[in-house]
Amino acid sequence: MTTSVLSLVEDLIRRPSVTPVDEGCQALLIDRLTALGFACETVEGGGVVNFWARRGSAGPLVVFAGHTDVVPAGPREHWNTDPFVPTVIDGMLYGRGAADMKSSIAAFLVAAEEFVAHHPEHPGSIGLLITSDEEGPAVHGTVKVCDMLAARGETPDYCIVGEPTSSAQLGDTIKNGRRGSVSGRLTVKGIQGHVAYPEKARNPIHQAAPALAELAAAEWDRGNEYFPPTTFQISNFHSGTGATNVVPGEAVIDFNFRFSTASTVETLKTRVHDILDRHGLEYGIEWSVSGLPFLTPRGTLCTALSEAIAAELGIEAELSTTGGTSDGRFIARICPQVVEFGPVNATIHKVNECIAVDSLEPLKNIYRRTLEALLR
Repeated sequence: MTTSVLSLVEDLIRRPSVTPVDEGCQALLIDRLTALGFACETVEGGGVVNFWARRGSAGPLVVFAGHTDVVPAGPREHWNTDPFVPTVIDGMLYGRGAADMKSSIAAFLVAAEEFVAHHPEHPGSIGLLITSDEEGPAVHGTVKVCDMLAARGETPDYCIVGEPTSSAQLGDTIKNGRRGSVSGRLTVKGIQGHVAYPEKARNPIHQAAPALAELAAAEWDRGNEYFPPTTFQISNFHSGTGATNVVPGEAVIDFNFRFSTASTVETLKTRVHDILDRHGLEYGIEWSVSGLPFLTPRGTLCTALSEAIAAELGIEAELSTTGGTSDGRFIARICPQVVEFGPVNATIHKVNECIAVDSLEPLKNIYRRTLEALLR
């Protein structure tokens, strides 16, 4: 049976909005939100289109955040159906963005329509923050809208990011935080030479190996109630000229920390430098931070969403902080309570991405029930 949520998801999937292109997805949403009485603002820059929509002027401000952009579909022949032609087979809706995250956007918009229809004079405010730059560099997307809102003192009280967080079944997992991510490119200097005359060379690989082993074995922290311990991983190691008789002059190592709120960027940097210095290396590091950790402890938002899931599906959601980064890291700078919740993530970014059609209405109902709890 066709529902308003399913129909809207299908309309969004038909638009090949491969990051950072929007292909008219946001215009479609803005039309429906404007009809509901939302004031909508488009924020553009760097080839990215975003919009901020708000209904009401009082607090609390409850925001739904998401992205219309999707990752590339890859070769068409690898898909069973056209990735940009929504197709229902055996109760599953196939298409790029079906799970990540056009279904969440459609479910929230319809939830807002139903909520407003029953509560036209509702207290507080409802907001939507939508970007086309989540799957890309995330430089001109959500972060820019958050900066705009912060500059004018218009900050949310609660935010639900519609990322696909469910694992085995809809509603089993709420992300109430995410780890931070800091990367480094370590360059260890040596002296190039002939392998037959090692006394005239200095091998940076040999020198770096003990330090890297110590970094890999280190306990950076023990995590906390919500986060697992911080992890360190080497992702790339580059050295040598390609010749088998040359001692390389340098080694370049890429590494990454996924870190909890039990550590900070500065404490991690300091410990890395201490270890490298202790091993007497001649080195340099280029650091980059792609996201800071954020955490929403059990409280008003987690409770409202958990109770909505229990009422709709009869299951108890687990609070989790696992996984990669999301735009929640930007929103958490201006909003005290941020969580992520959405459909099953088993097929996201994969060939034949899909979502169960019978999960769309419950997803919408959960969003609506949460609004009802927060805007009484």
